Amino acid sequence: MSKNLFITGTGTDVGKTYITALITKKLAENNINNAYYKCAMSENPRKDDNTLIPSDALFVKEMSKISQELNDMCPYIYEMPASPHLASKLEKNPIEMKKISDYFNNLKNKFDYITIEGSGGIICPLRFDDKIIMLEDFIKLYNLNCVIVANAGLGAINSVVLTAKYMKANNINIKGIIFNYFEKDNKIHKDNILMCEYLTGFKVLACVEKNDKNLNMPLEILLSLYN
Repeated sequence: MSKNLFITGTGTDVGKTYITALITKKLAENNINNAYYKCAMSENPRKDDNTLIPSDALFVKEMSKISQELNDMCPYIYEMPASPHLASKLEKNPIEMKKISDYFNNLKNKFDYITIEGSGGIICPLRFDDKIIMLEDFIKLYNLNCVIVANAGLGAINSVVLTAKYMKANNINIKGIIFNYFEKDNKIHKDNILMCEYLTGFKVLACVEKNDKNLNMPLEILLSLYN
């Protein structure tokens, strides 16, 4: 059975997919049998045959060079650039907890480590009709450890602290923070490390600069985040 880690973000477009790709790449380069998973993926293009391309999964696979089949990475793929609950409703493909769990359990039996990418931020409805399924329901079902990804720039303090407070209030396990789009000579970025660590009580585990191709984190620390 696998060890698992959930990658959430302070919002959309903070670079969760990029960070997840760097993580899976680091594991793969150290000969660790690892996989990628995402419950639901929105805003995907179509092939010439009209089938949807799971773009986040494809990006992770291509960057990390993991052997996992693309079809095993995400059970629900949508074209609309919207929250999964809305995309699934409009595209008439509602999310079922059993299906996302079955997909995940299948991976758990085949891989040693699984990195799970969230959709949007931590507050993400997967389904909202006759059934209500939140992203955190999946996290809690498997008691997943989580890492918060944030843009290192202006606004990081507010978004990181609010995300951490929500997660702590809802008994979600936080292992630390990763800053994306970090600029090492930027005084705001460097101060945001200090303030976010102080105000949340969690360490900034890594700072990723634009176009970084490797995750600057010791392997033993990365592996310790998984449960």
